[in-house]
Amino acid sequence: MSDNSQYARTTKYVIKARFEVEGVVEKPDVIGAIFGQTEGLFGPDLDLRELQKTGRIGRIEINLQSKKDQTTGAIEIPSSLDKASTAIIAAAVESVERIGPCSAKVTLEKVEDVREEKRRLILDKAKDILRKWVIEVAPSSEEVVKEVSDSIRSKEIVEFGPEKLPAGPEINESGAIIIVEGRADVLNLLKCGIKNAIGLEGTHIPKTAIELSKNKEVTAFLDGDRGGDLILKELTQVAELDYVARAPSGKEVEELTPKEIMKSLRDKIPIAEVKTDYRPKAKIIVPDAVAADAQQIRGTLEAIFYDADGKAMGRLPVGELAQKMKDVAKAEMLLFDGVITQRLLDLAEEKKLKYLIGDRISEVAKLPLNVKVLTTAELLQGKSL
Repeated sequence: MSDNSQYARTTKYVIKARFEVEGVVEKPDVIGAIFGQTEGLFGPDLDLRELQKTGRIGRIEINLQSKKDQTTGAIEIPSSLDKASTAIIAAAVESVERIGPCSAKVTLEKVEDVREEKRRLILDKAKDILRKWVIEVAPSSEEVVKEVSDSIRSKEIVEFGPEKLPAGPEINESGAIIIVEGRADVLNLLKCGIKNAIGLEGTHIPKTAIELSKNKEVTAFLDGDRGGDLILKELTQVAELDYVARAPSGKEVEELTPKEIMKSLRDKIPIAEVKTDYRPKAKIIVPDAVAADAQQIRGTLEAIFYDADGKAMGRLPVGELAQKMKDVAKAEMLLFDGVITQRLLDLAEEKKLKYLIGDRISEVAKLPLNVKVLTTAELLQGKSL
């Protein structure tokens, strides 16, 4: 008999049966009984020996075990015949009544359609391939729509002004604009059809945004966090705002849904109702000597530096302050009889002064975050720094 591997490509069905023998037999006995008791039943066309020679019946597989003078086991017969012929062979095998010298009973379990099993395995594999493909490779319809939409919106974004700020395509023509923090915010507003937004791209307020604010109605739409607070502080000092809108607390404009965006813009507040005095009011004790000097220095056009202990480090004319300030070391406080200008504020931040006290504050001054600013009048009225 031939090895079953040669039938692997042509097998259509597998006849599966079980047998019980009253006695001890071996595999050759079972195979001999099958060939012997089916021989000649249906002529040469369905003779097992002839079918096996031509490859239409494969090798008969027998598995058996003997116990207590009884033998039981299983029979498997591969077939490449059609259904009707295979069914006849299966019925013939089930008709075997003796194996070797012993009585036997053969029971057909099933005729397995190998092609059906193969189809099932292929379908299962195909489903697995498709599942992995969808998960790992193919984007969801939502992702496809988002990718296409973002691509379109990216093309809608323009670079505006010398700083090439990200903006909507209608930023120049619109009489009202929305100032946001960055490019991602502009993109998110474009999702809602808002095409008149411009991004600052950093905490420094660009000159382009400042100039736009002079001729247009401006709404600052900022994140609902500390960063948004700081940018609003700077905007109120250098730009002409009309309204302020904020994202919900803890959220950023770029992550808001269209519904949240529209609600935030509807709830915008006129700048007149927004607290704009962002000067720090940290509670400190001003040394009595500094308070006394603040009273005496008025009208003298002089400046006094103090160290960390509140001791005067020296006096100089206000006219020399900007130049001499660069050479001052280890000073923490400056009191002077003059206007707190942007130049002095920048120098104070550069020299890491903690406190700056002057006669008044310039209206165009942008207050640094780490320098506490106070007027002489506020100091004499007992206000804290």
